Amino acid sequence: MLSRVADSLFWMSRYVERVEHTARIVRVQLNLMVDRSEITDLDRWGRVVRSLGNLKIPVTEDMTKTLLYDLDCGASILHCVTRARENCRQVRNQVSTEMFEQLNRLYYTVRGLGIEQSPDPMEFLIAVDEGVNLFHGITDSTLSHSEGWQFIQIGKFLERTVNTAALLDVQFRDIEKKNHIEWVGLLRSCTAFEAYCRAYTANLQVERMLQFLMLNTDFPHSLAFACGRVHAALRELPGGDALGGNPARIAGRLYSALQYLQVEEILASGVHKHLEEIRRGCFQIHSAFQEEYIDYPLDVELTG
Repeated sequence: MLSRVADSLFWMSRYVERVEHTARIVRVQLNLMVDRSEITDLDRWGRVVRSLGNLKIPVTEDMTKTLLYDLDCGASILHCVTRARENCRQVRNQVSTEMFEQLNRLYYTVRGLGIEQSPDPMEFLIAVDEGVNLFHGITDSTLSHSEGWQFIQIGKFLERTVNTAALLDVQFRDIEKKNHIEWVGLLRSCTAFEAYCRAYTANLQVERMLQFLMLNTDFPHSLAFACGRVHAALRELPGGDALGGNPARIAGRLYSALQYLQVEEILASGVHKHLEEIRRGCFQIHSAFQEEYIDYPLDVELTG
């Protein structure tokens, strides 16, 4: 597969995952704003912005329009859908017709609602959530699970790992100041509330939430699950099992660390420290992936 094709599939998938992540945490934030507690809307929006990365945008008491419709905001839904569609368009012959049509449909839905500045952001977020889930389902059921599909899986789960680690890093600060509603909001931000309750009942404890969101290998939005999927997809690519400093080896080391990590170790040495190590590992995987499959040296391109 051409490196530019792999790159477009990878980034298409990352942007689609980013769309879903932003939509989910904004939706949870809007629901939390109904609760009149000592935590102000400005503080809550500040957490949201920090969890989405270094956006370098002013935080106001109503960030909804910025995170939904602002094309200049790198984490906004409209921006990410636009970039995902452009990457998909560049590899139109490598994806299924159904995939392209669904992403195109999502783009025009989001763009239309954004232009209209819908007075009900929940309508916008529901449309985005349904559109992204449809795209994931169509991708899995209409695209051959070969090399191209593996690049899509790597993009999807690498983005999920980075986003979830950033979200947990922000939310697990000042643990003693969190109330029940805040913890419920965190679980819902990871689509984990119902799954957590089935595993542990509705008794929300910090140790159990860390165990579930970081170390559970069965829950799709946990860090261990997402890292495992990145590792598995990388191993399916050419050279994925080779020894050396390749991305599969780095991903395998990170996945193994999460498999054998204990909650007691996380709390003893600090949640932030472990989440920083996970994010650093993701950046190393990304760099190695780019070097291995995307940014071929000139001499390799000429002789290959």
